[in-house]
Amino acid sequence: MSIENRITPLKRLSGLRECISRNGFARILEAHSGLSGLVVENARAEVNGRVIEYDGIWESSLTDSATKGLPDASIVGNDSRAHTIDEILNVTTKPIIVDGDTGGEASQFEYMVKNLERLGVSAIIIEDKVFPKRNSLDGSARQDLEDPVVFSERIRAGKEVVINDDFMIIARLESLIAGAGLADALDRAEQYIHAGVDGIMIHSSDKRPDDILAFAEAYKPLCQRLGRRPVLVCVPTTYNTITDAQLVDCGFNIIIHANHLLRSAYKAMNQAAMAILESGRSLEVDPLCAPVAEIFVTVGADRINRKDRERADSRRLIESERNGAAAAPGQRR
Repeated sequence: MSIENRITPLKRLSGLRECISRNGFARILEAHSGLSGLVVENARAEVNGRVIEYDGIWESSLTDSATKGLPDASIVGNDSRAHTIDEILNVTTKPIIVDGDTGGEASQFEYMVKNLERLGVSAIIIEDKVFPKRNSLDGSARQDLEDPVVFSERIRAGKEVVINDDFMIIARLESLIAGAGLADALDRAEQYIHAGVDGIMIHSSDKRPDDILAFAEAYKPLCQRLGRRPVLVCVPTTYNTITDAQLVDCGFNIIIHANHLLRSAYKAMNQAAMAILESGRSLEVDPLCAPVAEIFVTVGADRINRKDRERADSRRLIESERNGAAAAPGQRR
């Protein structure tokens, strides 16, 4: 129930670092609304006799934009994004990582960081492409990389306004997406680590994980040489034959499943819309639909009904006691 998911911003903010410190990694799933946030919050599975769940929520620029019927091209403004983030925060307790696109210019990024930290967000990931960005999975789009010196300045600007050391700024490397190669990615990672970044995300649209794993292997001596190891992040959307456990074994600390709730919901909605048209009724759609009662339970309507009954019972009891007290003097005559 959404009303029962209560947590202070400070406690939530610290949750991501605590999870990584405790388990060595965090498994994150995308959400794009309050309801999808509740799906992530409540998901549990028993695997090999052990109950597992997601460790946090990814608030994605792609899925946030798509829910508004817009492309992921820096069109949805920060105020609109903040509204979606607040919807998810309002009904969940898990740590949230926000997709910050490019972060804007340095002064804009400062305000973005300040606001997200105030809300209790655990981390922001910004990508080293020029504004306005184009989605990394769009093979037909141009992918122009930002000057790493400019991007490093943006990182430093964000770090300067952070109050709580648990808030993380993570740099997303787009070198492999743009075709610049592994050496460019490692060079950028070194510059961003010098700038004070808390994490490095290496991104790839390849269907095989080879480039990602090569980067992870080269990341180890790089961090040893620099004397500091920011957390390593990946998004296995296209190279999804590799398991979370295998990625952890290769050194990844945060694994983000970045758009799957929206994509699966979109497919189901299309199937339902077509089935109603083709059948001339909604009966055939029932197997695709959750019962309305289940939705009521998820969002907490059953709790409201229970509270209504309890309050009605309480009012009746008070009224009965009041009537009994009023009748007592007449009984004594």
